[in-house]
Amino acid sequence: MQNITLKNGRLSFSAIEAGEGPLVLCLHGFPDNYHSYDQQIPALVNAGFRVVIPMLRGYEPQSQPSNGDYHLNKMVEDVQGWINQLGAKKAHLVGHDWGAVIGYLTANTAPELLHSLTTLAIPPLQDLPVAIRNNPKQLLLSWYTLFFQLRGLSDWWVERSDWKFIEQLWHRWSPTWTIPQTTLASVKHTFAQPGVKKAALTYYRHSFDNRSAQSKEIATTRALPTNTPTLAIAGWEDGCMSAKLYDSPLHARHFSAGLKIERINGAGHFLHQEQPELVNELLLSWIIQHNNST
Repeated sequence: MQNITLKNGRLSFSAIEAGEGPLVLCLHGFPDNYHSYDQQIPALVNAGFRVVIPMLRGYEPQSQPSNGDYHLNKMVEDVQGWINQLGAKKAHLVGHDWGAVIGYLTANTAPELLHSLTTLAIPPLQDLPVAIRNNPKQLLLSWYTLFFQLRGLSDWWVERSDWKFIEQLWHRWSPTWTIPQTTLASVKHTFAQPGVKKAALTYYRHSFDNRSAQSKEIATTRALPTNTPTLAIAGWEDGCMSAKLYDSPLHARHFSAGLKIERINGAGHFLHQEQPELVNELLLSWIIQHNNST
């Protein structure tokens, strides 16, 4: 493994790179960092792939835009720029949590750049509002998104007592997992960097913006058909996004290149860290199946 720097305009993004071969680009979520995929790297490299895992926009000072724009279309632009910078005509894109949302939007925006998409813990976006209405418990699980709209109070609460709130989220979202203290320490270290907390919370604050041109662009992109072969994996014990959200029979109609849904027993929101062998088996099977140059 080596550390590299990716660019998009004036922004710089630290990334981990390992292996040689077709590119697998992995995007982390909240509250997390690029170590999220440490247990996927050996399996992917041993299978003959080049793995690159960047820090998302805002998760370090050098990737924080001066205008504070964390609308998701900007992250899609980051991904497109990274693939180009890495010299790959196409990539296999893997995303967890916010990284999965960015993955779906990238697939809808630029399917010509992707061999495949694998999402972790986030169901397909097109019919997600319908799925949530059919599973009202999800509104209770998503309480924190409303809490983050309380500027000032939520910023203070997230950081208080050595980031106790973040630690509690991990335990609630993956209730059956004994989380390594080194994992929590790494995430806390990331959030302690200047500007990271504000950036991460702004993802959620921008998601409630329905008036700006950016939000309208994102809504249009979200509704587009997905023309990239997509594997969506969830954990049955997910305390953040209910695995029942994947039940809708309407999801598949939006995926012209195919949608496969897998749900894993004994895993929660951070399923790729909780059950790495099972997730790696599914992931490798999918990207090998769709590893072609067309």
